[in-house]
Amino acid sequence: MKIKKVGVLGCGLMGAGIAEIAAKAGYTTVVREVTEDLLEKGVGRIQKSLDRAVEKGKMEAAQRDEVHARITGTVDLDALADCDLVVEAIVENLDEKRKTFGNLDRAVKDEALFASNTSSLTITQLAMSTSRPERFVGLHFFNPVPVMKLVEVVRTLLTSDEAFDTAMEWARSVGKEPIACRDNSGFIVNRLLVPYLLDAIRAYEEGIGTLEDIDKGMQLGCGYPMGPFTLLDFVGLDTTYYIANIMFEEYREKRFAPPPLLKQMVQAGRHGRKTGRGFYEY
Repeated sequence: MKIKKVGVLGCGLMGAGIAEIAAKAGYTTVVREVTEDLLEKGVGRIQKSLDRAVEKGKMEAAQRDEVHARITGTVDLDALADCDLVVEAIVENLDEKRKTFGNLDRAVKDEALFASNTSSLTITQLAMSTSRPERFVGLHFFNPVPVMKLVEVVRTLLTSDEAFDTAMEWARSVGKEPIACRDNSGFIVNRLLVPYLLDAIRAYEEGIGTLEDIDKGMQLGCGYPMGPFTLLDFVGLDTTYYIANIMFEEYREKRFAPPPLLKQMVQAGRHGRKTGRGFYEY
């Protein structure tokens, strides 16, 4: 399988980043959003990222223009018909993803490879909404996509060796370091990270230490670049809460259960940096 043209479903934070790195690597890239307003906002996000790279001396203006020229925006699913790889990065909602993949399956050529950027849903349940589960993988990128080197490449019981190998090769071609994962909720990183973050909240609830001291302890004691509460605010408390609920539903283990404080903060609208207040104020 040879990847020449890449489609990206969704042009939010993750989708825009995936489209940007694909175009930077030389791939003709089509990014699809559901409305013109969202598409304009997403393409504008890509342009700003490329402009920042030029300002910082990481890219020449001519190169920026070449990358931007490789990206086409659309609201039409049929515009992805001749893509060799389509990466989905829409809202983290099972019903929406399955509906989208079902429609995509009818629009895109049979030999194309499908991938999802989901961080918590299993790939199998998405793949089975298509007629090509053997050509379906997970490609879980990390935020911010242009900066973070890791990609989790997820294979299901049905993924063919050819599809998996193609996905691994493509991830390397866009400058990433892929790791192989078995299909399970959370894959490798979130399977280990989410219980750690939830346990930090429980420790704070129990009065073990202040927010600042728990963060400082994990930074200086374990060499982490940021403490758990700073990371929670960066990721988004609502995002963490949603992912934790999906993982608890999958595993039914206490370590994946969201603590009461997390639920209350989400209900209160304290979602972290994006709302100006989470565990800290911004």
